[in-house]
Amino acid sequence: RGKNIIQELNWLSKSQNTSKATQTILRQVRDYLNTHFKHIQYRTFKKLGLPIGSGMVESACKWLIQQRFKGVGMRWSEDGFNHLLHLRLAWVNQRFDTLFSDEPLTLTLYSPND
Repeated sequence: RGKNIIQELNWLSKSQNTSKATQTILRQVRDYLNTHFKHIQYRTFKKLGLPIGSGMVESACKWLIQQRFKGVGMRWSEDGFNHLLHLRLAWVNQRFDTLFSDEPLTLTLYSPND
């Protein structure tokens, strides 16, 4: 079905009844669909049980980022946010310990004020 749409766009983009500006746009749409055809196989994805909406990603962003970094009174510089987000992702993905594998474990907590 998708290939039929691409063929139709191709035919319309070459039609004498289509303005040059419209032909240019139709070719751009055709080229975009050709380039991303393997990513827009929604019927196949649905048959395979794969999620096709953005809900899971939006939910993950809310849980992972907004609840942690947008609390009342919280303010972050972009640099500070990026560093903390890196740590948060490592924690959630159970890779936190590997970030500090070269650091020896000690029984003493160090203070920057010492």
